[in-house]
Amino acid sequence: MRVMRACRELGIVSVAVFSEADRAALHVRYADEAYPIGPPPARESYLRIEKILAVAKKSGAEAIHPGYGFLSENPGFAAACAEAGIKFIGPTAAAMQKLGSKTSARLAARQAAVPVVPGSLEALTREQAAKVAAEVGYPVMLKAAAGGGGKGMRLVRHAKELNASYDAACSEAMNAFGDGELYLEKLIERPRHIEVQVLADEHGHCVYLGERECSLQRRHQKVLEEAPSAMVDPVLRSRMGETAVRVSQAAGYTSAGTVEFLVDAQRNFYFLEMNTRLQVEHPVTEMVTGLDLVELQIRIAAGEKLPFEQGDVHLRGHAIECRLYAEDPENNFFPSPGKIDRLLVPAGPGIREDSGVYEGWTVPLDYDPLLSKLIAWAPTRPLAIARMQRALREYFVGGIKTNLGLFRWILEDAAFQRADFDTSTLDRMLSAKPDAEQTESRANEEAIAALAAVVFAASAGSNGRNGAKAMHSAASSSAWKRLARQEALRE
Repeated sequence: MRVMRACRELGIVSVAVFSEADRAALHVRYADEAYPIGPPPARESYLRIEKILAVAKKSGAEAIHPGYGFLSENPGFAAACAEAGIKFIGPTAAAMQKLGSKTSARLAARQAAVPVVPGSLEALTREQAAKVAAEVGYPVMLKAAAGGGGKGMRLVRHAKELNASYDAACSEAMNAFGDGELYLEKLIERPRHIEVQVLADEHGHCVYLGERECSLQRRHQKVLEEAPSAMVDPVLRSRMGETAVRVSQAAGYTSAGTVEFLVDAQRNFYFLEMNTRLQVEHPVTEMVTGLDLVELQIRIAAGEKLPFEQGDVHLRGHAIECRLYAEDPENNFFPSPGKIDRLLVPAGPGIREDSGVYEGWTVPLDYDPLLSKLIAWAPTRPLAIARMQRALREYFVGGIKTNLGLFRWILEDAAFQRADFDTSTLDRMLSAKPDAEQTESRANEEAIAALAAVVFAASAGSNGRNGAKAMHSAASSSAWKRLARQEALRE
């Protein structure tokens, strides 16, 4: 939907592909043309390069935007597009091979004199992983060489956990990216995860567009992002930005990309990886820079030069993004497929919603359960938080479970409001959070108490005294309103 909206503004005809599970999806209904490419399993549809290229040829498409996942960081797909005479809206296959693979990206960063997290510079077998882990010392992280987004990633704290973690990460990476190769890094305890957005044209110009704070993660999956980061000052921003540009130019990178860093407590930063695609969280950068990254991607692919230089990039205000998922936080975040029977979307000053759903649509179980992204912008971080809180109270998705309540809870947290957190903070917060049964029990107790107050006020009101009647009216109104609001906001 995000890509097709940019195409529509530019007067470009959009063509969608879809699996059988997505036949009624919003992007299929929105596109100018749409073609089926196979059954629900991604290996039989969205990961089949020949099927996608066949649709491109049939429809006469001149270019392909790979989106956020599946083949978006697959150099074989970029090469196949070039061979078929179709423009791939992204980096070249060579640049992607160098930076899209996490292992080769680490090697490129080291060659460019950029500090990297200790670990392997190549894919490892299980036996090799055990050897490297013993050398760098536990705890370590196993990571998919071909992808990101928290897929194919496992924390290993002890040697006895390595084999099972390796097999699980390999299997998950194969299912998500069609590539099960893994590499290993030393775990940096409680770092900040800061990423820098870069943009490079095909004429040798590359700029950085500030940073995003991505430290609020659940099991290594980003949950909430901000731009700019509250812990990054102008000096650190310049150093990290220039480093990101250096890494990109060393690989001959073009299009939009993201260079990710870990920052320790002493504000030392280490190259983590480069995402050679548009990031899910790109809207917060767009909100603080005033730039349309997808439009710029398309223009770069068409051979145009960047219309600005580094000195023209200025950050304005603060933006926060919440990722809305069809999952149940009170049941270990278990996916919640099903029909959306009611949808109320927030609006108002500074609010943007990038959505892929609609009322009446049935959320499938086959893919990532991301429904939409809610973005709030304001001149300051405290006001951005307040706007996001207001928007979250307006947002309602009926018929399925969502994580809306999780965000209401996070934004009320004092540590979050102080910007005092790291990559493990949310997991610690969740482990300390009361379980669903206790939360539901308290809610029931509050409801019973409210109803009891109504009954008591009604009984007192039967005496005919004006004061009692007034109490009855106020208590019943307040109680019923509160219960109605609780029901309307129930996930």
